[in-house]
Amino acid sequence: MTDMPRLPFHDGNSIPQLGFGIWQVPPDVAADAVESALRLGYRHVDGAYLYMNEEGLGEGLRRSGVPRDEVFITTKVWNNEQGAEKARASVERSLKSIGIEQLDLVLIHWPVPSQNLYVETWEAFIKMREDGLTKSIGVSNFNPVHLDRIVAETGVAPVLNQIELNPELQQAEARAANARHGVVTQAWTPLGNGRSFEKETLTAIAARAGKSPAQVILRWHVQSGHAVIPRSVKPERQAQNLDVFDFALTDDEMAALEGLDLG
Repeated sequence: MTDMPRLPFHDGNSIPQLGFGIWQVPPDVAADAVESALRLGYRHVDGAYLYMNEEGLGEGLRRSGVPRDEVFITTKVWNNEQGAEKARASVERSLKSIGIEQLDLVLIHWPVPSQNLYVETWEAFIKMREDGLTKSIGVSNFNPVHLDRIVAETGVAPVLNQIELNPELQQAEARAANARHGVVTQAWTPLGNGRSFEKETLTAIAARAGKSPAQVILRWHVQSGHAVIPRSVKPERQAQNLDVFDFALTDDEMAALEGLDLG
């Protein structure tokens, strides 16, 4: 896979549309999983300090032989490390753990409004971008009210908002808010833990396309304009997840998949 589509950010950078997520990948297999994914053609690895496998991310990157400047790397600042000083320390630690000099994207992992620190943390992110610790800055799990607030108070919109998103949880309101601010929507748990795999709507489309239900869902994300980060430690499954750019869903099939939303 060499012709991975990229989604543009409003800051002039861009992100490979389909990436490799390492949430819940055990630390002792993270290096192998990342190496395998990169050798297969992935060029985007989504990590986080909370996942406790950033060292494996870096090791897999080095073992893959893929040049650093060809791989888009994301990390996130966890809830108890919000605030200006803690957030910067968290990003510096991630850089050291991964073994790189600059990140491509840093996200606030959750807004945690009860702490009322996400605006201060966002201001710290803006400063870290200016200082060159990361190329781009974004958020994760932000509802429209949180997104509106940081834009109103800082004048800077995130480039991306990573939210739970799959055919049974389509998050129309959040996606609309992202679009309003020029923010890329990225889907975590994009396959919905397989809950919809046996739905007749999905199996019929998969049979027509000659693809698996998982591949149909990933194609739905791609055609919907989402960035998407499926996860697997098995090379054969990683390859299948990447193999979604040689077919297309019809307008009727896209509409049928939208009908799986449970709200």
